[in-house]
Amino acid sequence: MKVLLFLAKGFETMEFSPFVDIMGWARNDYGYDIQVITCGFQKQVISTFHIPVTVDKLIDEIHIDDYEALVIPGGFEEFGFYEEAYHEKFLQLIRDFNSKGKIIASVCVGALPIGKSGVLKGRKATTYHFKEGIRQAQLREFNVNVIDEPIVTDNNIITSYCPQTAPGVGFLLLEKLTSKEKMEIVKKAMGY
Repeated sequence: MKVLLFLAKGFETMEFSPFVDIMGWARNDYGYDIQVITCGFQKQVISTFHIPVTVDKLIDEIHIDDYEALVIPGGFEEFGFYEEAYHEKFLQLIRDFNSKGKIIASVCVGALPIGKSGVLKGRKATTYHFKEGIRQAQLREFNVNVIDEPIVTDNNIITSYCPQTAPGVGFLLLEKLTSKEKMEIVKKAMGY
């Protein structure tokens, strides 16, 4: 099975790397059939703090049926995150994943494009909680029931509220793709 890890310009590396590592450990050390495919609008995506990452696929090359889940790391506005995170092509990709009941997992402000896409309307979610709750207020504007907790799950959608939660979201995604028992094996091996 494949997980699509979408990297918008200005994404945070700390919110991206746990998914690569957790799924990598699961596949490499335990033989779980999970492959992470990175995706972006350009072949090279510049992260927050100017780290370039070369992605596997461009957004126009994505066929939804090839993937079990979509992962969206957050990013910084001043590094251009919302320019691509709010792009209509990406919002439609989120809608398409949701319409097929596939898992959508986000870290921090990665929840905001999910909210903007409309798929969180009337549902529970969370997003970045510091800076006077500005980002949570933005999520509420999309008619989302914002819960001030580290990780919030509503059916097929997982959201979280800061970079520290990224490994937790990664392990929860692994559990949903495999089982609680299989996830616990990897979690323990990684020292969590």
